[in-house]
Amino acid sequence: MGGLTYTMLDTTNLSTAEMYGNVLCELGKEHPEIVGLSADLAKSTKIGLFAEKFPNRFFNTGIAEQNMFGIASGMAKCGLVPFVSTFAIFTSMRALDQVHTDICYQNLNVKMIATHAGLSFGQAGTTHHCTEDIAIMRSMANLKVIVPADGMETANAVVQAYETEGPVYIRINRGFDQKVYENTDYDFRIGKAHQLTDGNDLTIIACGSCVYQAIEAAKILSSVDGIKARVLNMHTIKPIDREAVLKAVYETRRIITVEDHNVMGGLGSAVAEVIIESGKGCAFRKLGIPDTFSIIGLHEDLMAYYEIDTNGIVENVRKLIGLEFEEDEDWEDEV
Repeated sequence: MGGLTYTMLDTTNLSTAEMYGNVLCELGKEHPEIVGLSADLAKSTKIGLFAEKFPNRFFNTGIAEQNMFGIASGMAKCGLVPFVSTFAIFTSMRALDQVHTDICYQNLNVKMIATHAGLSFGQAGTTHHCTEDIAIMRSMANLKVIVPADGMETANAVVQAYETEGPVYIRINRGFDQKVYENTDYDFRIGKAHQLTDGNDLTIIACGSCVYQAIEAAKILSSVDGIKARVLNMHTIKPIDREAVLKAVYETRRIITVEDHNVMGGLGSAVAEVIIESGKGCAFRKLGIPDTFSIIGLHEDLMAYYEIDTNGIVENVRKLIGLEFEEDEDWEDEV
């Protein structure tokens, strides 16, 4: 991990974005080619920590996100490794033309750390809720899309993003995520899901802030209903772990996806594509924000409203368990 020195205490004291900022500072000590860019949001996105350590390698473009991504592409062409930080809504929408043409089309080594994603901006309002970015960004050729579950996973994602050639989009929340991992010492690999609980009755595939909720839901389902749910942390949406999805289809035959994102085009759609292309049927349900603009409120209240919190997952799993579907007896022969 390149000399990272975070303790378990740090995970409760640091927001996910602060974990990112500190990890970037550690990387910056070892790699002078790393530069940071922000569009007047250094404090909010915590790349300001890098700016304090390396003022000559940090560039504030002002409120000009499109220009910022264009500058980052030029820096990458010169051999630098730009880490660009702004809100997810600005990265995936306001500056999408530059992300598409200047960065992804040229397959440039730019790392985009998009904060305040999903519903995490809560009371800031619908215009700042970024619930479409996974769908948008995973459609960009050459771009890897990562949605860490907590601060420790964010640390791993940032390090591996640096070590991975080409553009990377990392989506994190506004504030403090519930702790999923005690430290960074687990098998995190871009493109490989991480199984958190065992079970063959059903698989819950989640990303981001919904991973913790899925784990808690699995505990309730096990103790109250006797349902053994497998929980997969699908931290990488692109490239998605097809092997893990197909294994879940084969072994559990029931899959539910959970994401802090619109149900159109996000994690659920990515998982469904894998299932459909396999030609194998299963009972399937997507949880997320329906095809609508989100309402305003506290993040935890919004998650409950859209049934992507623990209770919502539990109730939807109970419905899915009772759903009948046509069994394919020769499935194993066709794997």
